[in-house]
Amino acid sequence: MYTFQYVPAITDAFPGIRAGVMFGRGMANRPTPLALQERYFAEQQAVLAQIGDTPLSELESLSAWRGAFRQFGVNPTKYRSAIEALLRRLTKKGDIPSINALVDIGNLVSIRYQVPVAVFDADRTNGSITVQFATGEERFTPLFEKAFEHPEPGEVIFIDGNGLVAARRWCWRQSDQSAARADTQSVIVVTEGHHPGAQEDVQQAIAAFQALAAEFLGGEMVFG
Repeated sequence: MYTFQYVPAITDAFPGIRAGVMFGRGMANRPTPLALQERYFAEQQAVLAQIGDTPLSELESLSAWRGAFRQFGVNPTKYRSAIEALLRRLTKKGDIPSINALVDIGNLVSIRYQVPVAVFDADRTNGSITVQFATGEERFTPLFEKAFEHPEPGEVIFIDGNGLVAARRWCWRQSDQSAARADTQSVIVVTEGHHPGAQEDVQQAIAAFQALAAEFLGGEMVFG
């Protein structure tokens, strides 16, 4: 049984938040196959052409995330939302490197619809994610590290079924435990937005993720 939820304090503070959620199991994650790599890099070039000379701060969805970060006390130019970090990498470096099939699918969909797409390993997060404000006593282990740190009180966190922080500063960084790895078979996929068109964007993003996962990873995915 997989779950994803916002505590009432989050939806009260951010009534415009819209989310698309999907749960998957029996997937065969692997190094990204050539056909998916080609599609991924083609998408990157298409997005670069679409953005052109437009400053990232003027993109509607990114601007809305900046506003949300400021609302819970985080400087959005110091700690960038996941989608802004991806698009910043793309516009500055010209490409986003391939990691593995699950992560690449998430990144492909994310840049296409300009919303963050988080892929959590459901087995390592006990199949449960709750979005809440941090007390500052929770534990977060950065990716590829062993030592944990504490989030700042009041920042928005994703906390998993094991009581560990799965993501800090809403959609800034995932934890080492929650990240999709080469052997990941079960996932919780979450895409979110605060901008006026977020409902349509997150629905399209989650449907696109499902289609690509079915084509390249197999398994079963259901909407949350």
